[in-house]
Amino acid sequence: MAYFERTGPTTFRPTPHVGGAWGPDEQHVAPALGLLAHVVELDLRERRGGDLVVARLSYDILGLLPLEEVEVAVAVVRPGRTVELVEATASHGGRSAVRLRAWLLQRSDTAGLAGAAHPRLDPPEELVRWDGTVLWPGGFIASVEVRRSLVRPGRATSWVRTPHPLVEGEPVSDLARTAGLLDIANGLAVRVSPEEVAFPNVDLTAHLFRHPRAGWTGFDTSVSFGPDGVGVTSSVLHDADGPFGTLAQVLTVRPGAVLPAVPVDGRGPTRS
Repeated sequence: MAYFERTGPTTFRPTPHVGGAWGPDEQHVAPALGLLAHVVELDLRERRGGDLVVARLSYDILGLLPLEEVEVAVAVVRPGRTVELVEATASHGGRSAVRLRAWLLQRSDTAGLAGAAHPRLDPPEELVRWDGTVLWPGGFIASVEVRRSLVRPGRATSWVRTPHPLVEGEPVSDLARTAGLLDIANGLAVRVSPEEVAFPNVDLTAHLFRHPRAGWTGFDTSVSFGPDGVGVTSSVLHDADGPFGTLAQVLTVRPGAVLPAVPVDGRGPTRS
């Protein structure tokens, strides 16, 4: 089963794999982020072919999406021969819930200059399998495989993959599939158990210096909370070839019991 089924030219229905972690009747935003990256790429191929490459995916989470059909739309905000800014939105009931702004840059051959200063992660087979459902509910978390090394609360390295396609019966790029996993970063290295503090992110921005390969996606993640109810989750992104970009999420930190009690390291009892 995929995360979404296409129901029309601009409409998609989520499957149970899209179930959210903060509420049982809402979508986990991660697959929707992948869906918007997918429709941006479809629009780009229709208009331009392969002369531009996606360099930034910047999402604003404007509201919740119920586990119901969503409508997507794509528009070119800043057209150009070598640089474009494209916007895509996911809406429900006429209300925009997630907005993506993607910078598309001219493709050129810089293979001789390629490189990054970020250290490589230990490969996934060297990390321990982690069952995220002991900490987080919802169909999305249950749908992914995670291997993780928790250094301390707020600091972890992880690898994530999913056997499920993003859209049923539809070719999807490695970039869009990876984009559909990125929002999990905020739940991989939590500082405080979500039974005590809610810390949903209101945005997500990925800067990419190359596009990822299919398979495992790696996260080198740190979480910081400030004194005024704001936090940041930051990750360096990896695939089997090494680092390929960076990720940041701004959090609204809200003390108060929001999930059933489980320890912050995720090794406690499962929910009933």
